[in-house]
Amino acid sequence: MTEARSFDLKENHGHVPVLRDRMADLIAPKVRELGEKAVILDGTLGAGGHTEHFLRTFPEARVIGVDRDPQALADARDRLAPFGERFAWVQTRFDGFADAIASSRGEVFDLYNEVGIAGALFDLGVSSMQLDQLNRGFAYRADAPLDMRMDPTHGITAADVLNTYSHGELAHILKAYGDERFSGKIASAVLREREKEPFTTSARLVELLYATIPAATRRSGGHPAKRTFQALRIEVNAELDSLAAVIPTVVEALTQGGRAVFMSYQSLEDRIVKKQFQDLTASKTPPGLPMDLPGTAPRFRVITRGAEKATEAEIEENPRAAPVRVRAIEKIAADAGGNL
Repeated sequence: MTEARSFDLKENHGHVPVLRDRMADLIAPKVRELGEKAVILDGTLGAGGHTEHFLRTFPEARVIGVDRDPQALADARDRLAPFGERFAWVQTRFDGFADAIASSRGEVFDLYNEVGIAGALFDLGVSSMQLDQLNRGFAYRADAPLDMRMDPTHGITAADVLNTYSHGELAHILKAYGDERFSGKIASAVLREREKEPFTTSARLVELLYATIPAATRRSGGHPAKRTFQALRIEVNAELDSLAAVIPTVVEALTQGGRAVFMSYQSLEDRIVKKQFQDLTASKTPPGLPMDLPGTAPRFRVITRGAEKATEAEIEENPRAAPVRVRAIEKIAADAGGNL
């Protein structure tokens, strides 16, 4: 076990990394074995809290940080500058990390290409730093432009979705990504209101949701904007598509014995991780045979029992850990071509 210690918010740039010690424990075996040849991938760099903890916990290892948010990258690079060349970074959506690394140069990237990944972490969803930057439009408790892009220089905004999607498209994303019971009613209200004036800021959308969602549901179902804001954010950033694409990419990039850890905060994310892990750890031998045929045995094993949750003590230290679900997978065999 890594040594736990209380985390001062000022020391940690205002953000406590969720389950930082458990994340280090999960990736530790191969990272410690490889020593100075160990490369850790932080696929969701954010404020850099997990990466800083890894660099301190594993003093010989290197970390490649990935983030699509240019402001997050700039802040994390300043924070991690004391670690020098042990930290490298790429700006991309996390499912594009392999291509971004392939086109990068430097000692850490060369080591990645030579050895592979000893440990990888994906802390999914919107980062606490992005939620705290109210002008980004992620938070429904403050009026702000309806942007919600994790990379504010590319792609459609939440306002674009509200102002251009058809009734069917809006209702679908609200139901599929937000589990919103009143998705059809909300979509109808959005189309009606945008005819008067396009949506630009969050306060107007929140006002519409209060007016559309029945009072009984508002009193008992949490903030009425929570589900809609989640659905819009997932749509704008293609979060579930990115997650589904990155899992097979990262497990193939693991060195033998390397581990990939995924932290999910809502059921849609966790469902994708669980299903892909089940597929990756299943034997490809036809049912009924007494043993695995050559080349059909699983090359990966799940190392968490179900989805791990935060303890009461961890939630008390960091309330943002309350909804987290953790799953980890380990590469146990090379592929048929002998690659790690």
